[in-house]
Amino acid sequence: MATTENKTSFQRLPCLVTPINYHIRLAPDFKKFTFEGSQSIDLKVNESTAEIVLNSDKLTIENGADQCNVKLPNDNKTINIKEIKYNVEEETATLILAEKLVPGMNAILNLEFSGELDKNLTGFYKSRYIGPDGKERFSAVTQFEPTYARKAFPCWDEPAHKATFDITLVVPVSDNDDKMVALSNMSVKEENRDSQKRRVVKFDRTPIMSTYLVAFVIGEYDYIETRSKHGVLVRVYTPLQKSEQGRFALDVAARSLDFYTDYFQIPFPLSKLDLIAISDFSAGAMENWGLVTYREVCLLVDPSHTSTSRKQSISLTVAHELAHQWFGNLVTMEWWTHLWLNEGFAMFMEYLCVDHLFPDFMIWKQFVSDTFLSAMNLDSLANSHPIEIPVGHPSEVEEIFDDISYNKGACINRMLYHYIGDENFRKGMKLYLSRHSYKNTQTEDLWNALEEASQKPVRRMMTTWTKQKGYPVVTVNCQGSNRLELTQEKFNSDGQLSDADKTMLWAVPVQVITAKDVQKPQAEILLEKRVETLELGSLIDLQKEWIKLNPFAMATYRVQYQQEDLFIRLLEEGIGQQKLDPADRLNLINDLYSMTLAGRKSSDVLFQAIGSFRNECEYSVWTVMNVILSKYNQLLYGYDFHPKFVEFGTKLITQKVFGEIGWDPKPSEPHLKTLLRPLLINRLVTFEYPEVMKKCHEAFDDHVAKRKSIPADLRSAVYRAMSSQITDEIWEKIMKLHDEAELQEEQMRIQSALGSVKKPEFIERVLKFAISDKVRSQDTIFVVASVACNPSGRRTAWEFFISNYELFKSRYDVGFLGNALIKSLIENFQTEEMAHQIEDFFRVNPNKGWDRSIQQSIETVRLNAALMARDTEKLAKFFQ
Repeated sequence: MATTENKTSFQRLPCLVTPINYHIRLAPDFKKFTFEGSQSIDLKVNESTAEIVLNSDKLTIENGADQCNVKLPNDNKTINIKEIKYNVEEETATLILAEKLVPGMNAILNLEFSGELDKNLTGFYKSRYIGPDGKERFSAVTQFEPTYARKAFPCWDEPAHKATFDITLVVPVSDNDDKMVALSNMSVKEENRDSQKRRVVKFDRTPIMSTYLVAFVIGEYDYIETRSKHGVLVRVYTPLQKSEQGRFALDVAARSLDFYTDYFQIPFPLSKLDLIAISDFSAGAMENWGLVTYREVCLLVDPSHTSTSRKQSISLTVAHELAHQWFGNLVTMEWWTHLWLNEGFAMFMEYLCVDHLFPDFMIWKQFVSDTFLSAMNLDSLANSHPIEIPVGHPSEVEEIFDDISYNKGACINRMLYHYIGDENFRKGMKLYLSRHSYKNTQTEDLWNALEEASQKPVRRMMTTWTKQKGYPVVTVNCQGSNRLELTQEKFNSDGQLSDADKTMLWAVPVQVITAKDVQKPQAEILLEKRVETLELGSLIDLQKEWIKLNPFAMATYRVQYQQEDLFIRLLEEGIGQQKLDPADRLNLINDLYSMTLAGRKSSDVLFQAIGSFRNECEYSVWTVMNVILSKYNQLLYGYDFHPKFVEFGTKLITQKVFGEIGWDPKPSEPHLKTLLRPLLINRLVTFEYPEVMKKCHEAFDDHVAKRKSIPADLRSAVYRAMSSQITDEIWEKIMKLHDEAELQEEQMRIQSALGSVKKPEFIERVLKFAISDKVRSQDTIFVVASVACNPSGRRTAWEFFISNYELFKSRYDVGFLGNALIKSLIENFQTEEMAHQIEDFFRVNPNKGWDRSIQQSIETVRLNAALMARDTEKLAKFFQ
């Protein structure tokens, strides 16, 4: 089958003519689910040409002189379009003109077109929802990133082709007309009625911007509003009669706007900012300038039903999209190769913002356990990619909206921030944003600004992180009592290095903390050579004391300690006596875990080290421990010593931390304690710990009988417990809860929990439920994924996918969801036989939009198989 290196032939749009301003009028029909459109585009003619090439996908452009022509206002002349040639593969339309355009002339391209409101959550599409009266309603909404504006109107749909936009929306006549809203990037300029009594809403002209940031919404919504301290009108639009569920997001949005305005020292350039909850939405949210769209679950908070983790997630998502209003919208990457300039920086800034707004979240600790580690895990695969990767065809663009562009991008930004300091970082950000406002940039433009501000070798250092795939492992070898030999080489998940890998070097900011002071580094070096020596000073004795590299996991590398006794001291004192910061504790065990997966250490050594965490009570550390326990639960399922592994994991949790955290929340307990409780209970549900299973049954019975509601934080665990011991009676009760739930978060909790069923007939029932009308298309993959993550159901989930391949392909062949589905289906298998079977299937049934995810997932299956071949006997001996 094709690998990710086999690129589809692709050429960017020619620049013979370029757009300056679009006048766009769109009129959706909610009965036929179609739309009519017209537009006049002011053009700049750069070279003599008789052809205009622009993007158009699944649109019908009227080919008549009255509807489609080029006007030359200065000459009072019209040039007809003789022919329209469509290239379906390239998603372009070529307009063949009757005469040539001449450079320097003013030209206006007039087009009339029509299309369908998309079914696949891209372009201009329909969203279904149930109104307060119980009746089905529809709205028309947009999702244009990365390359879907061309499905709504013919355009130059590339980031560098910035223009201004005058949007006019025609609102269908409704029996609830006073609740029908029309929204776009800008404020309403004027409104009137046409001959059909439809409202015609015109919006102010936008700033210069890229097509993927244009947005419009027509539907029934309520809203609440406030003003930021800098005077920006902020509104949150919600489904009817749910406006108060937008209150938390409204507060976060207004405060985030103020934070970024003060941090960047550049005002938000629009007069208003709308945030809107969309019922059907593929991604979590989209940063359209002035009109940010969200999944309902990523915006709405109901105090009775919203979990603490979801509320925290909403704050991060809102902060992320608002960071984009500067990073991405005001200054935009020139091409998708530089996507990380948008996403990596927005992800780093969301943590910086939320830490400012909610210091009690201790969000930077969670950054290490969530963002840092997920980036490292993906980036050690052979089928990873550099942060900056050449992309061309739209199908390739989708593949890089992944943990490399987002999470690794955020990690190297955090590393750079720490390296140059907050003051220099702020100066550099202001310089970059001011210098390139309303323009397009490449990565080098950012490095230039930060280097100018900090007077440090930013470009030299950071190029090693963006241009190369992967990251290094630094091996530490003690030389005498106070000298370290540091050696860097590329870290690969399979433990093998190619000839090309052996030549790779990074500029690694290495810092060292010692047992004497775990907060302040005692030595540091920018490691740029293969091997360097670092002097620690006479106050440290490596024969007796321990050290740790990469304090707080600030830099993007792994560490291997050559001396066994040094590592044992680290475990005994740093972990066992908890002298290390939580970020260092989790970093230490995750590095060991990764070394184990790569064959540098064995699994029995890993679990001996895990035993050192018997006193661990920190949420961020347990997040990593949970990942490790989950991985081995998948790998060891079916082996005769699997029950002993479950016993080991259960004892690790129950001997101290669960006794302290308990089932019931404590008054005014810290935020991280509130997050730790459901994590532990969910793990104990997976291990079927009798005490917890009994509590879950009691809580479920009380909840169904409406005697006492299950706390929102514990509902996922309770629903999973009941699903794991499902009966027809329990199924009916769960379905009733699902059907009556008004909050999407509650429905999604139930849907995902159903993946825990173990009886074969119920596994089939859950999978059929996943593709039924009861589950939104955007949520289907999470139901299927939950079954695939259940060792009892993963084979059935894969076979179900094969049987329904055409359905899944038609739904998810474009967008982010298909890649998420592929990974969840494949990654937990552990035999070479399954790797071959999966390869064979996709060789016959290729999908280029999923290709990178397929390759990464098959590689993970082979890594699983290699691990089990190496370590099965050692694990059996350890647990028995």
